[in-house]
Amino acid sequence: MATPKTERLLNLVICLMSARQFVTAEFLRANVVGYKDSEQSQDSFKRMLERDKNDLRELGIPLETGRNPLGGEEGYRIKPEHYALPDISLESDEAAAITAAAALWHDPEVAAETQSAILKLRAAGIDVGAPEELGFGGGGGARAVGDEREVRALLAAIDDARAVTFTHRSGGGKSTRTLEPWGVVSHAGRWYVVGHDRDRDDVRTFRLSRVTAVAATGDVGAVSVPPGTDLPGLVAAAVQRAGRERGTAPARIWLADDRAHGLRRLAGELTDHELDGEAGQLAVIDIRSRSALVRAILAAGPDAVVLEPAELRTAVIEELDRLSTALTEGARR
Repeated sequence: MATPKTERLLNLVICLMSARQFVTAEFLRANVVGYKDSEQSQDSFKRMLERDKNDLRELGIPLETGRNPLGGEEGYRIKPEHYALPDISLESDEAAAITAAAALWHDPEVAAETQSAILKLRAAGIDVGAPEELGFGGGGGARAVGDEREVRALLAAIDDARAVTFTHRSGGGKSTRTLEPWGVVSHAGRWYVVGHDRDRDDVRTFRLSRVTAVAATGDVGAVSVPPGTDLPGLVAAAVQRAGRERGTAPARIWLADDRAHGLRRLAGELTDHELDGEAGQLAVIDIRSRSALVRAILAAGPDAVVLEPAELRTAVIEELDRLSTALTEGARR
């Protein structure tokens, strides 16, 4: 059975990149899978090789032609330094995006690929943080993202600028909504879709974990995002309004300058703020799970100080006292 063309071209590239000198056509015919398994005539082989060389050059692969220093027939080679990819270099936000993608997708179709990408980047010396550092895990993960099939359908509709219908689950039960989706946004470890709700004739934000049965509707290109729309700002404001309606005040936590990054990524707001003469920022964080937030504050150590609410500050102090007592008793044993 003949070798597929793509496989033959790949074998040719591997051979030419591995060679330390120019390789003749006869060597290629005898050693490259795709040529050596063919019973074609010499003329047919030469025409195939010429087509393959042209294809490689059209793909931007630097195929060289020449003769070796000691003479002989004309041959071919690809210098690795002219074709190999340069060292991978990612900015911190780019590395964070890779981590976010790996944390977002749990479906077997893509999970293996995203985790493989993470491992390769780390092997290359790229600082790719853990998902927990981005607000995933714990309160995030699959529960925060929702069904990946629904996420894919939403992203496809956004890409096509189409409206969608979906079922939204809330405390009041289920309802069918029609939305002109503008974007999908992460906030405090959870994911939301924001856009124009045709049923309410207003801007609305929906948590993805509460969205099911997404279906595109209407014409492609019918949805447009108003100029200057701040999607993250809309989501943050919606989450804060929901918190106030529930009667849950957000936490106000002082963070030391360039420290406590896990808490920073949970913050809806960050403003410069000094504490006892030390520079830092005031983080406003919605309290979704007090126990999880207490653990995050304890993990930050002296780089995080709870200012409000008093109940959260008391919970952190009590947990510190408990840990101190446990350590003291452990040392006595």
